Amino acid sequence: MFLLETESLDCMSDLFESGFAVNGGLDGPGQSPAHLAACGGQAFCLLWLLQTGVDANQQDASGETPMHKAARSGSLECISVLMAKNAQFGICNNAGQTPEDIAWSCGYEECGRFLNMHRRTQDLKKASSSSLSERRVLTSTIAGQKRGYTASGAQDGKRARDW
Repeated sequence: MFLLETESLDCMSDLFESGFAVNGGLDGPGQSPAHLAACGGQAFCLLWLLQTGVDANQQDASGETPMHKAARSGSLECISVLMAKNAQFGICNNAGQTPEDIAWSCGYEECGRFLNMHRRTQDLKKASSSSLSERRVLTSTIAGQKRGYTASGAQDGKRARDW
């Protein structure tokens, strides 16, 4: 549970007193309020922004999402908030780095492990669902075929079946 901090309230009031929209870019690098909140480790502010409709996967000029910014700042709270709001964590920035790559390169091992665990879980779910659909196709194919075997060495020219 996040505590309501004065800093978080200041973050929100500063952003909106300036007249910025939740998905609007603030500066040359195209950073949205969500990028700034994630970069600053402002989990409460980020949660509020996400609840007001901010795009959790919006990319800035360098291709980074708020998830990249949270990983760069080592904010496990912001990463968790973004995950809870179904933000994608496999998006690559312009340098080809995922948030997990950034967390590891910046030395934030806890964030790196957390993102790695979620990536591996997602990979397992994808593999499981694809193998399930493959099994369904195989089952429906087998069900539509006769299950007999035609022996080539049948006597008296008749086709023998091995059931």
